Amino acid sequence: MSAFLLFAACSKKQGERPEDFANDTFEFVADRFADIEIMRYRVDGWDDLSLQQKELVYYLSEAARAGRDIIFDQNCKYNLQIRSALDTIVSQYGGDKTCENWQKFIVYAKRFWFSNGMHHHYSNDKFFPECPKEYFDKLIDSTMHLDKAARTQLLDIIYNPKVAPKRLSQDTGKDLVTNSAVNFYEGVTQKEVERYYADLKAADTGADPERPVAYGLASKVVKEDGKVTEVPFTVLYAKQIQKIIYWLQKASEVAENDAQKAHILKLIEFYRTGDLKTWDDYNILWAEDTKSEVDYVNGFIEVYTDPLGQKATWEGLANFKDKVSSERSAIISQNAQWFEDHSPIDDMFKKKSVKGVEAKAIVVAQLGGDCYPATPIGINLPNSNWIRKEHGSKSVTIENLMYAYHKAGMKNGVMQEFYWSDEEIKRAEKYGYQTDKLQVDLHECLGHGSGQMLYGIEEGALKNYHSVIEEARADLFSLYYIGDPKMVELGLLPDTAAYKACYYKYIVNGKMLQTNRIKLGDNFTEAHMQNRALITNWCIDNDYDGEIFEVETRDGKTYIRIKDYEKLRKLFGKLLAEVQKIKSTGSYEAAKVLVEQYGVKIDKKLHKEVKSRYEKLNVAPYGGFLNPDFIIEKDGETIKDIKISYPTDYIKQMLQYDDSSKK
Repeated sequence: MSAFLLFAACSKKQGERPEDFANDTFEFVADRFADIEIMRYRVDGWDDLSLQQKELVYYLSEAARAGRDIIFDQNCKYNLQIRSALDTIVSQYGGDKTCENWQKFIVYAKRFWFSNGMHHHYSNDKFFPECPKEYFDKLIDSTMHLDKAARTQLLDIIYNPKVAPKRLSQDTGKDLVTNSAVNFYEGVTQKEVERYYADLKAADTGADPERPVAYGLASKVVKEDGKVTEVPFTVLYAKQIQKIIYWLQKASEVAENDAQKAHILKLIEFYRTGDLKTWDDYNILWAEDTKSEVDYVNGFIEVYTDPLGQKATWEGLANFKDKVSSERSAIISQNAQWFEDHSPIDDMFKKKSVKGVEAKAIVVAQLGGDCYPATPIGINLPNSNWIRKEHGSKSVTIENLMYAYHKAGMKNGVMQEFYWSDEEIKRAEKYGYQTDKLQVDLHECLGHGSGQMLYGIEEGALKNYHSVIEEARADLFSLYYIGDPKMVELGLLPDTAAYKACYYKYIVNGKMLQTNRIKLGDNFTEAHMQNRALITNWCIDNDYDGEIFEVETRDGKTYIRIKDYEKLRKLFGKLLAEVQKIKSTGSYEAAKVLVEQYGVKIDKKLHKEVKSRYEKLNVAPYGGFLNPDFIIEKDGETIKDIKISYPTDYIKQMLQYDDSSKK
């Protein structure tokens, strides 16, 4: 999956939303606190669905919400305890809610809900309440009536910087497992975990090396009676999974077709058994279902927050096809083999036959788990390389979320502050939104599904560098091809100048803009940010003759100029070839060198300047969403219609979701 920060405006183009941007009066921004902006998104096209489809989306949406507790617990073992305290205080405290300390407490509660725990969703650092500990203690005492020892223990977890300081540690000089607070491991070291899985794979003599099972994807590794073992998530989260199964079962009863019903039932089978072979069988059925208009993601899927890159967080979402915008994705999908054949990577890493790349634009109706409130705007699944190679994949651009980001970010002054000249700004205004979507299409629809692993190379060979290398690979694919004349030939871009808007935004964001999201003195730790920094810094460093880039200073401010866009495209292709080689050969050391040299460190002087310039703009670095609500209209027990409403109260939705998770 991928996420992008959108801020460019443009006029209406082929395949974009039918609304007039300027006359769209829907209020997208709902709340603002700390470094976060909460937005709403519209479910356009809802009234065009049949009643059966609406029911299906509703049941899949409930299944997407039912695993809420799982992601909190996965992020850190203390999170559910803290969330319970926050919910109780916010809903029951009857004291002064106008004082400064209460406002500081509320900001902490909102940040906690947003990050699905007490660690920042991007930096992985633990964050703390700005209200005094004594005030927090008073809130607990007046609402929860815990004894002094219990209050002291809870407050120590919240306020002590030595307790679970980092959700995900990527410091390769230390034990990645014991230095990460993520709740995938208990009482074990990195060496013990690696030895456990090495022994497990060695003992599996019947395994097919060309179709490897994702060992450890859905389990927690623990030590019991001195012996390392694992507990399946299906056991650990049995209560939540029973709720997910309940809603999936109802969804299967109103499925659009037999193929869709089959993969929903296969997912239920996985949840009941925890068998990873069943998980593969489900993913094959799901990937091959290309006829259903309603679709979903539900399961233990992404490995971004596992320090060893193999255990997956839980996520869910429900969606349906955006038929108009999917025309753009369909063109890309239909030409998948051409893109693979003309890729600048070594021929041995190319797929000889690209299987079933289904690309489409979707409208999301509900977000859950690790997709909520912060969410990707593009998805490519399944993650298994061999399934993608043999059975195809589904790649989507989430159209209504990109539109919401675009509308919320219009006229925020970022381009005017950081772009070198009116030429770059006008190009962004003319082409920016269109190239944003096309880059996501290329990244998700083809980038993640391109290339192949060499025989015998395991999925987790790159360990903690797996995610950043994979995201860099997909980004480089999209960057290389968005500048290809083929885009104009296929009607995906209006002319050969459009791609420059994408290139300029990417370089300025990778070098400057995204640093605003990081505390001064810190490094990049999140995979997508490391990926963008890696690509940008590598390209600048490899511009040996200064023919491509020029760093200019004007009025004491730093700007980047791109002098030769065609030569920059060649650099993207050169780096893509190198990154694909690392991925295909499973070269951990090469990945380590590339990421550590280019994707981690931030220029301190430039970082300070960027933060100062952003401060004057008052722009929230991060964004997330409120979900819409469903209004069920019944005649007795029969559903007659389902309508959509758009809430504006972020706190109310958080308390509502947490309350429903207890039932």
